[in-house]
Amino acid sequence: MSSPCDPQYAPAGDVGVALMMIDSRLKTIYDGKAGTDPEQQQLIDQFTASLDPKEANDVVDGACTLIYMFMQWLRMAYEDHDRDVIEYVVPSFVASMRMMPKGFRPEVIPTMAGLVVAAGTGLSPNLWRKQYGDWTGDEMNSLEATALLLAEHINRLTGDRDFASRMVTEALSSSNQD
Repeated sequence: MSSPCDPQYAPAGDVGVALMMIDSRLKTIYDGKAGTDPEQQQLIDQFTASLDPKEANDVVDGACTLIYMFMQWLRMAYEDHDRDVIEYVVPSFVASMRMMPKGFRPEVIPTMAGLVVAAGTGLSPNLWRKQYGDWTGDEMNSLEATALLLAEHINRLTGDRDFASRMVTEALSSSNQD
């Protein structure tokens, strides 16, 4: 029996824009810059302010698609070592969120952890979240940070700072060819 949160029912959203934002943040972190580059933040703020509501929702759906893709990759990687992705990713993920109070207000941590668990168990993060109402403004930075933490986790596991971004880009390229 299929779940209403099955990924086949979820919109993919604008994965390209969501990936661009995550990749830009990763590069800032890897370049050793503390905090957010003010110029980069200004460009992101200008870009997001230019989005109409549908385009903004598409970026949110795209971020959820990234979370799903990252968790599916992590699930397969951990299963190859007879480990459970939830057991090995979620506790450290929640600990990281708790250490980042500017990116994760305490009240959004359960939601972000729920997105990761939903994706790790094969459910669509955005459809899972929609069960609980509309997204809140407080959740937007946390959603981006969730995708960022997962991408960084994948990059750290592979020893390749571009692996997560390249994986998604290759998946997008191959789906466009089909």
